[in-house]
Amino acid sequence: MTTLDIALPKMAVLYGLCFVPWLLLWLIGLRLSRDIAVSILRMSVQLALVGFYLKTLFSLNDPWLNGLWILVMLTVADLSILQRAGLKVRYFVLPTFAAIALGTLFATFYLVVLVIQPTHYYDARYIVPLAGMILGNCLQGNVIALERFYSALHKNENEYLTFLLLGATRWEAVRPYYRTAIKAALSPTIASMSTMGLVSLPGMMTGQILGGSEPWLAVKYQIAIMVCIFTSTTLACVVNLKLSLRAAFNDYDVLKDEVIKTR
Repeated sequence: MTTLDIALPKMAVLYGLCFVPWLLLWLIGLRLSRDIAVSILRMSVQLALVGFYLKTLFSLNDPWLNGLWILVMLTVADLSILQRAGLKVRYFVLPTFAAIALGTLFATFYLVVLVIQPTHYYDARYIVPLAGMILGNCLQGNVIALERFYSALHKNENEYLTFLLLGATRWEAVRPYYRTAIKAALSPTIASMSTMGLVSLPGMMTGQILGGSEPWLAVKYQIAIMVCIFTSTTLACVVNLKLSLRAAFNDYDVLKDEVIKTR
């Protein structure tokens, strides 16, 4: 069984669907036409370029090219996380990169090498899309973790300083905000896992079924990717916040004014 192709004229029909949300937003007074058009155009161009690149990547299946592509994904994710979290790149770029690389690569290689076990562990067909799915979810979790943690510290700075004056260490003073941020970062993944299959059919499973895979095989892969997403997100968020503390505070354990963009 093969997946039906979507011809270019049908793609044009598909883009027509975007007029529905555009019209609704226009009727309620939100003038987002330019933002919507730019987003759709960027998505289409970027995915088209990635499609051509991945076709070449899969054909060559070279471990160095595969590794280079994953490095590019990690770098883009790193910068995107800090931008969306409202933090200065020069302070957090290395801690965040180290954390998401650790979480993503650990979960990806665990899944590919120990669970799936393809002929070549660097097989682009497995390692690239799996790493991309894991990293994409890891990105969302880290944005939430960093934004919640440093927003809470900024908002409750007097409370934090009071803890220090009472004799608490920096770690003891930030731990309540740390726990809250980690919980917020993991809540979407936990909620998704608890309702998966009942509320929605997830993307990877749906894609495999449309591609002709047996439903039970698609289920097993979906379970595997969700376990890896949960593991990588938890690992990356915990390590990221911990590593970021050294860059965010001065020698007197006071949060630096310049690390937060919106401050």
